[in-house]
Amino acid sequence: MKDKVLTAMKKVKDLELDINVVDLGLIYEVKETAGKVTIAMSPTTPFCPYLPQMLKQIKKATLGVAGVKEVEVAVVWAPPWSAQRMSDAARAELGIL
Repeated sequence: MKDKVLTAMKKVKDLELDINVVDLGLIYEVKETAGKVTIAMSPTTPFCPYLPQMLKQIKKATLGVAGVKEVEVAVVWAPPWSAQRMSDAARAELGIL
């Protein structure tokens, strides 16, 4: 289930960077129990103006996965997000080598 949820969340992009939230390393944890999916994520900055919209899009994408009945997204601040959490593809796209 975790892989299906992560694949679905790759459709959700950070609106400023135009890279999906999974490759940006914003998704810290995905747990599933009896159809309830709990996601821990962090924005790139505490002042991210798009966070409310990203949360809605993450929930919608996750609810689209077969077997998911409920979604809870928790915003976490520890550890803080850093560019080291990004996938190699995301780093390459942003020119961070």
